[in-house]
Amino acid sequence: MKQPHSVCVYCGAREGRLAGAVEAATSLGAAIANRGWQLVYGGGRSGLMGAVADGALASGGRVIGYIPQALMELERGHTGLAELHVVNTMHERKMAMAQRSDAFIALPGGIGTFEELFETWTWHQLGYHTKPMGLLNVGGYYDGLLQFTAQAARLGYMTKEQLEILQVHNGIDQLLDGLGPIANTANTHGTDYRSL
Repeated sequence: MKQPHSVCVYCGAREGRLAGAVEAATSLGAAIANRGWQLVYGGGRSGLMGAVADGALASGGRVIGYIPQALMELERGHTGLAELHVVNTMHERKMAMAQRSDAFIALPGGIGTFEELFETWTWHQLGYHTKPMGLLNVGGYYDGLLQFTAQAARLGYMTKEQLEILQVHNGIDQLLDGLGPIANTANTHGTDYRSL
């Protein structure tokens, strides 16, 4: 039986104070589920992570989480998932999420979200995968980042092609539509993410 497409969502373990962020996370989870796709995420039950998972689950979606043992011991793991994998390290978590996913989306978050986004973006520009990547720019949260990366390109530290890897949208359906036929995406070198 063919497995559903899997979309990895990177986002904050805090709700933060950005208006509409929790609602956007919940709606994104629901939209992924309503397309018959499954959600892969960091396994937490709090903040935007919990909201995106709950949104998918409430719409009948399948949700797969990966969480480090240290966070699980703090009782931050979401126990209502189809699969909750407890791993030893953050590196193991990111590797497993990347291997399990056909596309990547970033919601608002902090340094952990930034690090996941940039690492996956770097892997793409190096040719380790060709999976589509998107940024849901809720309430203009990422406007400053987008200005900064545009400056990096103007000054010759990034290329226009590298910028274009990341699809940026304000609307959920527009973003998911923009990910295209994610079934045929692949890691072009057969890369074992553990070696990165």
